Amino acid sequence: MQHWLDLFIEQIKETTWLQWLAVALGVTEVLLARVNNIWLYPAGILGTAISIFLLMEVHLYAESILNGYYIVMSFYGWIYWIKKRDEPPVKITYSTKNEWVISLAISIIGWVVFYYLIKNLPAKYFTPSNVPGWDALVSSTAWAGMWLLARRKMENWIFLNISNFFAVPLLFYKKLPLFAMLTIFLFMVAIWGYFEWAKKLKAEGLKLKA
Repeated sequence: MQHWLDLFIEQIKETTWLQWLAVALGVTEVLLARVNNIWLYPAGILGTAISIFLLMEVHLYAESILNGYYIVMSFYGWIYWIKKRDEPPVKITYSTKNEWVISLAISIIGWVVFYYLIKNLPAKYFTPSNVPGWDALVSSTAWAGMWLLARRKMENWIFLNISNFFAVPLLFYKKLPLFAMLTIFLFMVAIWGYFEWAKKLKAEGLKLKA
C-alpha cells in the first residue's frame, strides 16, 4: 500500500500545470452541468482541447479521437441549447433489445477499428502505442455510452462506467494521475446519475398509472 501511495505522490509532483488546468476545467464542466448552466460548454471545450494534446503526448490515440468527438458534440450541444433550450427534454427510457445490440456492436466493432488504427498508425508521424487494446476498449465503450446518453437511455451509465473503470489504471500507468482522479470522480457521478435517472423513471411510471 505504501508503495502505491509513494508512486501516486511522485506522479502528482511531476504533474504539469496543463494537467491541472485541464482537470480543473473538467470539474468545472461537471459542476456547471449539475446546475444546468450553459457555460459548461466553453469550459468543456477548452478542457477537452488541452486533454487531446496531453493524451497525444502519452500515445493514447483512441482516447484523443474520442475527445475530438467530445469537442464536436459540445459545439453541437451549445448551439442546440441556445436554439431549443425551452423545449422539453427527451424522456428517459430503458434500452430496447435492438438498442442493446447496437450498443454492443459499437463497443465491439469500435474496439476492433480503434485497435487496428492504433496498431497501424504510420510510425513516420506517431510514436507506436504500447497499450492499443486497452486504449481501444476505453474509447469504444465510451462511444457506446455517449450514443445511449444522447437517446436518454438508462444503460448509458453502465457503458460509460465500463469505460471509466478501465481508464483509471490506464491513466495512472501513463502518469496522468489527475486525469485518473477526475475519471474516478466521473465514475461516482455516473453511479449517482444511474440512480437519479432510475428515480425519475419510476416517478414517471407512477404518474402515468395515476
